[in-house]
Amino acid sequence: MLTKKQHQLLIFIRERMNADGVAPSFDEMKEALKLKSKSGIHRLITALEERGFLRRLPHRARALEVVKLPDNSSERLPDRNVERPPRERPERAGFNVINGNFTSALPGATVSAGIAETLELPMYGKIAAGTPIEALRNPGEHIGVPAGMLSNGDHYALTIEGDSMIDAGIHDGDTVIIRRCENADNGSIVVALVDNEEATLKRLRRKGDTVALEPANKSYETRIFGPDRVRVQGRLVGLMRRY
Repeated sequence: MLTKKQHQLLIFIRERMNADGVAPSFDEMKEALKLKSKSGIHRLITALEERGFLRRLPHRARALEVVKLPDNSSERLPDRNVERPPRERPERAGFNVINGNFTSALPGATVSAGIAETLELPMYGKIAAGTPIEALRNPGEHIGVPAGMLSNGDHYALTIEGDSMIDAGIHDGDTVIIRRCENADNGSIVVALVDNEEATLKRLRRKGDTVALEPANKSYETRIFGPDRVRVQGRLVGLMRRY
């Protein structure tokens, strides 16, 4: 699932490449998405590349390749050997993007250790362990979790997408168990809400008036924010993996 801005950018790039045979410039992308800076475009492109929707071609200016489109997109990529005329794509109303604010989500399972062997936790969908994305909640889906993994409090589960926490033992496809909280100790792995719309799983580092969201993979950069831009939504307390 893409964020609304990621989806808009991917479709805009696709339409311009259909029409002109070349990807739009960063300035054109910034204007089309009404963003204030090109750094936002860079972040969106990196997220799309990380999730396999875009590919940057080396040693060529403005060289992008659209690898795939979202599953709920009515448009499909043409055969690369067949030329098709560009076509207008209507704006998609009601694109299914859900805000990443877990504070307003359905309540998780409130537990006391030892009461049950297995407890059902709400599965709030996928969260990126790479570039932040909006988290998808599916309140109808639950997962059974051993009670011994949980402490007192409110918990929920998320599925990891990406590999930026791999050196912390968190892999793509893993299910993480999160204890809902608004504060966490320095160095804790947390669900962080960035700018009230994008959720990510990262290690939390505070220093002075800054908050760092630190990956556990040298291929990714630590991102620094002002304290008013990041809210803790929960702390990692467990992990489940299928082989």
